[in-house]
Amino acid sequence: MTTDPTPLDPRALRDAFGCFMTGVTVVTTLDASGKPLGFTANSFSSVSLDPPLLLVSIANSSINLHSFVSGKGFAVNILSEGQKDVSATFARPSEDRFASVYWRHGPVGSPLIAGVSGWFDCTLEQVIPAGDHTILLGRIGAFEASAAPGLGYHRGAYVTPAATTAQLPAGPDVVISAILEAEGQVLLVDDGRGGLSVPMVRVGREGVHAALASLIASLDVKAEPGSIYAVYEDAGLGTQHIALRCPASLGRTAKGAFVELTAEGVADVTDPALRQMLQRLAEESRMGNYGIYFGTHEQGRVQRIAEGQN
Repeated sequence: MTTDPTPLDPRALRDAFGCFMTGVTVVTTLDASGKPLGFTANSFSSVSLDPPLLLVSIANSSINLHSFVSGKGFAVNILSEGQKDVSATFARPSEDRFASVYWRHGPVGSPLIAGVSGWFDCTLEQVIPAGDHTILLGRIGAFEASAAPGLGYHRGAYVTPAATTAQLPAGPDVVISAILEAEGQVLLVDDGRGGLSVPMVRVGREGVHAALASLIASLDVKAEPGSIYAVYEDAGLGTQHIALRCPASLGRTAKGAFVELTAEGVADVTDPALRQMLQRLAEESRMGNYGIYFGTHEQGRVQRIAEGQN
């Protein structure tokens, strides 16, 4: 004997569907008289690349159902993060939902809304009854994608990932400084401000090791990654600096030149914090007693280490 399955709670089922984060679209078409019609939908999906197909679904209770299933086509407008008001306009009853938005006819003919993240203009390929909704299968005739991030929807609320991320405090840029030492000399390069600097590079997604290796390779100098000499933060520039002593060999380089590692030799270094660091290195090299600096570009402390531990 079989028993009928327990009826599902529609509200709970809707909430469960809401666990899946989606984008927000406005689906548009023209009625028989050429009047633009549209509704807000997150039931949108790509179907096929060859042929180019997509689908949306419309409630059978919609007053616009007949126009969509009997029309020549429809457009899917993917709303951008700043278009919550457009979503709300097309989600509630209105005599003319298009009165407050700028739109134009798409290449295939359906209304396209300005400022969207992307749009697809389609001919109607197939109408598929599906319970209390009807699936509209569209063949894409034209489309466009913009750089505007799309508006999201999750658990009954709008989601704006790009705008939210932009408001989060960002960490400092990490900058690697390569102190290339060879026989009492250090490599200095033009800093672009009329002075000198040690070679530097910002660390990207590739990480510190790869950034340093790429920097050394760009200088066309024989050198090896060395030990950390200073770690300091420049709050004004929003940068975190890591300076490394890198043993090198004298010779011609693609950029800059080796100068004597003395207070006089590094006097033309523009950045005061960097110049002070090199002057400290010159003094420590003379005494053979090295340390690692921790702090900011203005003040900090030096932790002494034995040269043999470098």
